[in-house]
Amino acid sequence: MTQVSQSEINNAAWSACDTFRGVVDPSIYKDYVLTMLFLKYISDVWKDHLATYQAEHPDSPELVAAMMQQESFVLPPDASFHTLHKRRHEAGNGERIDKALHAIQEANGNKLDQVFQDIHFNSTKLGDEEQKNDLLRHLLEDFAKPALDLRPSRVGQLDIIGGAYEYLIKHFAATAGKTAGEFYTPPEVSDLMARLADPQEGDDICDPTCGSASLLMKCGRQIRNKTGTKRYALYGQESIGSTWALAKMNLFLHGEENHEVLWGDTIRNPKLRVKEDALRHFDVVVANPPFSLDKWGTATAEADTFGRFRRGIPPKTKGDYAFILHMIETLKPKTGRAVVVVPHGVLFRGSTEGKIRQKLIEENLLDAVIGLPEKLFFGTGIPAALLVFRKHKADDSVLFIDASREFASGSNQNALEPSNIDKIMQTFTDRASVEKYAYRATQAEIAENDFNLNIPRYVDTFEEEDEIDLMAVRAERVKLKDDLAELETRMAGYLQELGYGS
Repeated sequence: MTQVSQSEINNAAWSACDTFRGVVDPSIYKDYVLTMLFLKYISDVWKDHLATYQAEHPDSPELVAAMMQQESFVLPPDASFHTLHKRRHEAGNGERIDKALHAIQEANGNKLDQVFQDIHFNSTKLGDEEQKNDLLRHLLEDFAKPALDLRPSRVGQLDIIGGAYEYLIKHFAATAGKTAGEFYTPPEVSDLMARLADPQEGDDICDPTCGSASLLMKCGRQIRNKTGTKRYALYGQESIGSTWALAKMNLFLHGEENHEVLWGDTIRNPKLRVKEDALRHFDVVVANPPFSLDKWGTATAEADTFGRFRRGIPPKTKGDYAFILHMIETLKPKTGRAVVVVPHGVLFRGSTEGKIRQKLIEENLLDAVIGLPEKLFFGTGIPAALLVFRKHKADDSVLFIDASREFASGSNQNALEPSNIDKIMQTFTDRASVEKYAYRATQAEIAENDFNLNIPRYVDTFEEEDEIDLMAVRAERVKLKDDLAELETRMAGYLQELGYGS
């Protein structure tokens, strides 16, 4: 087997985007490129395994056919990438690709149910029929290049394909502007959140606004790294159909078979339930919800059958606490813990939000408040914070960490470095005050601050300036004045020698 590096696959997949650049917006073509990567991979796996079984059982075509029906993904006749590639010069590429995807969807039952229904290659978004056919021919040719031969006998383990998919999603997020937050959480933030949540073997883990599922998979990876097992279950919900499809493909390409990720609005129609009027509970809930979402569903919240808004209904134009309250309601009574990304307004805004915040603190659910640097998240430059909630706490204290000043600076995007994350985690674990960095506040202290969680109220980062010696400053000024007078005299002399003087 030829050794293939992750970067080779990544670069080849990213180069396939050249077909669309300058013709179609990245927010549109990302779905086509990512779907094509998924189709190419399952087609290459099918081709590879078929060749292996035929070589092992040359005289038993019926046995080979039966074995192929047990594959992770069943590929119907004429639905493979290779068939589509052979016909790329014919008219109707968009229609053929759509038919192939729907055939694959049908052949794989619940596994891929509805995954491709929001992805249309035969779309006017790709231009008129001639331009569309030409673009899709180039796309098929890009993925047919030797560098994107994704057969397991060539590339080895599954993670290299999942890695390429994740690489593409990250690069699309970097170019997608404000929409990026809908489908991607920066990897270092996901790492930090997963470590704060501390998922354990056997845990049920949920992200109610899962985007492309990168945060969910980081939690799973934490468990695999610690135990070497896959004894955990991943759950999620995503409201945008095309993003939900990305999540499903992303999970499968990373080998995460034990998942239940559903399509729908988490607040208006939570789908992860144990029965019609009871929400499913989880050991770990993590989320990067949309910041201050307008029109999040106030009308349905008033009649919520799950009791999520008994502490109060968040403002109509700011849905931050709607997602927080949903997360709290889905935590298991003893083991439940949650980590959520929030804008800083969540920490101090008054009115209904202030009352909800007060109740969460008085119920001793809030465990930590961590301030993050600005420009960490795609699509927004504002600094955010992480809130950590825990159903079972040792005491009533809340740890405040101001991690906003320690990061790797970038022109468009800042990043948390491993050392920054390690410092946050060490402080979080030690749970002790650190000068100008962290403070452990009691519930009584927070009550004295009217339940305002603004971090500077607890962590004093004021740097005292050095005292100014006014006499030294005056002496320096006098010296500079004398030096300037001497320079003026010398300059006048030079000018006179050159004939410019009077």
